[in-house]
Amino acid sequence: MRGKIKQGQFYRDGSTLVLAIIAMVILSAMGVGMLATAYGVRHRAIRLKNETTAMLAAEAGYEKAIYWMGQQKDMLSTLQQDATGTRSALSFPDSSCDYQIKLFAFVGSRPVYRVISNGHSGIFNRTVEVYVVQALSGWDMGMCRVPMGNNKTYPVNFADNEVIDMRVHINEFEDNPDERDIYITGEPQFLAPVSMGESKFRDNGDDKPGYNDQRDYDDLMSLFEDGIYFDQPECKVSEETTVQKKLDRFKNSTKPDFTFNPIASSLIGNPNPTVQLEFFVEDGVGKVCITNNCTVRGYQRNSEDTTWDFKIKPDSDPQEYERYYIYAYHFRPEGGERTVVPIEQTYVSQSFGDVESEPGGQIYVEGNVIIGGNMLLHNEGQVVKGTMTVVATGNIWVADSILLDGAHNEDGLPAADNPNIFGLIAEGVVKVVDPGISSYSSGGTNSYPGPPIKPDGLEYVPTGRQDEGEWVLQRVKGKWVQVWQEAEVYERHLPDPMIVEAAVTVGGGGWGAENVNRNYSGTYYGGRKEASGTEDYLILHGSITEGMRGVVGLINKDGFIKRYYTDERILEGILPGDIWLRGKYIPAPSGWHDYRHIAP
Repeated sequence: MRGKIKQGQFYRDGSTLVLAIIAMVILSAMGVGMLATAYGVRHRAIRLKNETTAMLAAEAGYEKAIYWMGQQKDMLSTLQQDATGTRSALSFPDSSCDYQIKLFAFVGSRPVYRVISNGHSGIFNRTVEVYVVQALSGWDMGMCRVPMGNNKTYPVNFADNEVIDMRVHINEFEDNPDERDIYITGEPQFLAPVSMGESKFRDNGDDKPGYNDQRDYDDLMSLFEDGIYFDQPECKVSEETTVQKKLDRFKNSTKPDFTFNPIASSLIGNPNPTVQLEFFVEDGVGKVCITNNCTVRGYQRNSEDTTWDFKIKPDSDPQEYERYYIYAYHFRPEGGERTVVPIEQTYVSQSFGDVESEPGGQIYVEGNVIIGGNMLLHNEGQVVKGTMTVVATGNIWVADSILLDGAHNEDGLPAADNPNIFGLIAEGVVKVVDPGISSYSSGGTNSYPGPPIKPDGLEYVPTGRQDEGEWVLQRVKGKWVQVWQEAEVYERHLPDPMIVEAAVTVGGGGWGAENVNRNYSGTYYGGRKEASGTEDYLILHGSITEGMRGVVGLINKDGFIKRYYTDERILEGILPGDIWLRGKYIPAPSGWHDYRHIAP
């Protein structure tokens, strides 16, 4: 009996040992598994960290490339002249990146750039490849102010009942960073996005009030149906060197036959050397009549507070403003340099290596341009058929309606498939003239220059519409009878409405109307001659880029009532020349791609 018990105990002790060994094996296996799992998790965590770090490095390179692009005076010229400036690299404690910027293609005349940024961390690489375009607006402003003297500006309000159907951008006015840079009275409606160079807040964190303590930004948000965005990159229209850089590129790509350097006649007071352009369609072909060596008789008032006719003084930093000689009338040489050519003869393509833009018309003038005249086939306005950009180093004076040929929508804007477009770019100002200025009597310090006196060898060129005549009493064969008397040739006005279908870029001031009275007296003294009453309509179908706001008219007093609408085709690259001035670049639609790979 005792022996049996000992034998059973032996068996039990052996079983316990076996179970202990099995448990140790299981636990060891579990431990090895857990170690393997922990190692795998740690390895995946390190891999994910390195891969994420590589991606962040690649994105940092892209952001640095976009910032660099925004600092350039003219991206196309930079890429053409300094290829080494398109590559760079960045280093971080646990990663690095290298990036490259290249011109990829043109969509019409709008360049598309490719930014490739490679991020590196350990054995991991991430690549960001983005196709970017320059951001465009419908209405870009260097400042929402107008000059009132050599060093003084005054805020301009968006007014009650106005409908702004344009993307708007306003640069920051650094003279007073605590003051709001958009000025509003009443309840205007902004139907497109608005971007501001300024912050929404003062330096102390408070919401900004407007001029004379207008409503805070928070009280205005309902006016911006598509939003308002702050701290946005500026438009470079106020940078004189940037505008000049782009104009130089435009000049170098324009055909020599359409690059002009007009000479003014010394027989005219305040002579301005000018090229006259007249656009029309003949037998289905768009044409332009070019008259070189015209002379615009400039006119300037002595009294500084009479009208708003200021422009930016060249080479002034900080900016100063000066009164300039506005358009009074002009002459051309008798029998002189007057040619008519199809617009397509002016077409060129801008080429950068193996990348080329679609062809478009270019005319470049070292001087001034006057658009208008009544001597051809366009008594009902200038008609542009084709794609055309006109650049002037001086002023561009608009003395007639400018209409695009082709289909228009029910709202009057050019249709989406209309192939015709027109651009006006000036280092000086682009202004709608007062063609009736020559009809008023001369004499005194602040009066108009009076009817033109034609010097020998020159021909007077009236612009605008000739005034209708009137019935007058005259004594005929001893009896008083009513006789129709034609108006004098210099009694002229612009059409009402005045329609301009163009992309307008103003380097030396604001787009607007000349001779708008600042101190309105109820007479023509100091004011425009309208077609009827005191105000006509100025309708713009296109876009505006201006160094500052230009005065169009004074409500219920003088000048024009504005109606501005964006021609969306301009934002798609239809305009030749590519002289856009925004400092912001954005991804093209479907233009962002990122991918990964492991270094060998």
